[in-house]
Amino acid sequence: MSLTEADVKRMAHLARIEIAQQEVAPTLSQLSNIMGLVEQMQAVDTEGVAPMAHAQDLSLRLREDRVTETDQHELFQSVAPEVEAGLYLVPKVIE
Repeated sequence: MSLTEADVKRMAHLARIEIAQQEVAPTLSQLSNIMGLVEQMQAVDTEGVAPMAHAQDLSLRLREDRVTETDQHELFQSVAPEVEAGLYLVPKVIE
């Protein structure tokens, strides 16, 4: 994919980024290099490659899923400024 200076200016406008005229050419070169790299990566045959959750083959140490804290819901709400039906009431901040 070849980009033009008009493409760079349009992308800058859409991204709400101010770009000076002398920055257009270097930015065009950098974006063209990035797009070239993306095209190279898309050309790689990934048929049969299983998706990975992580770049390294790691196993997470899992712990038993059990309750370790006591229920202090009533204590926390007793010191809250305002509570209604088990919910904390806060001041309205958006008109």
